[in-house]
Amino acid sequence: MKTIKIVPLLFLFLLSACSSIRVNSDYDSRVDFSQYKTYAFHKKGIDRVALSELDKKRILRAIDNELTNKGMSKSDNPDLLVNIFTKEREQIDVNQFNMGWGYGWGWGWNPYFWGGNSYVTSSTQGTLYIDLIDAKKKELIWEGEGMGILTENRKEKEKQINEFVTKILAQFPPTETKK
Repeated sequence: MKTIKIVPLLFLFLLSACSSIRVNSDYDSRVDFSQYKTYAFHKKGIDRVALSELDKKRILRAIDNELTNKGMSKSDNPDLLVNIFTKEREQIDVNQFNMGWGYGWGWGWNPYFWGGNSYVTSSTQGTLYIDLIDAKKKELIWEGEGMGILTENRKEKEKQINEFVTKILAQFPPTETKK
């Protein structure tokens, strides 16, 4: 009977372990997040992000959807300003596989060597930061970060951006607020 209860938990753990996006967040523990009901995008900050305009639109649409789902609304006189920042780096992996038979110990020539292969792969790891700024005080109150391998496939890109934003904003508002 106990194994039946453990199987769904194990399955859930395996699904979360397969996720390719890692997220973190940080926040000001002295802030009461329940006071924030409206938001707007910080245009000056977003304009400086080195990203294609299409990807910026995708990210902003995803943020819009997530904040709306949390009961917030866009406003010309917002409680929060939303800013984004991105960075990326190339990741190169070299894997070597050698297989052979031989005799003796240690390094040296192997007359019975069957062969080996080296595989080199590269990928781009991207990081998306979402900053929430108190509009009146002009202070950063919450920051979320998502890291993962990026895709160049246009159809997958929108799905991936939505996944990044959803996972990052799942941590907003923080569950441990002002004490």
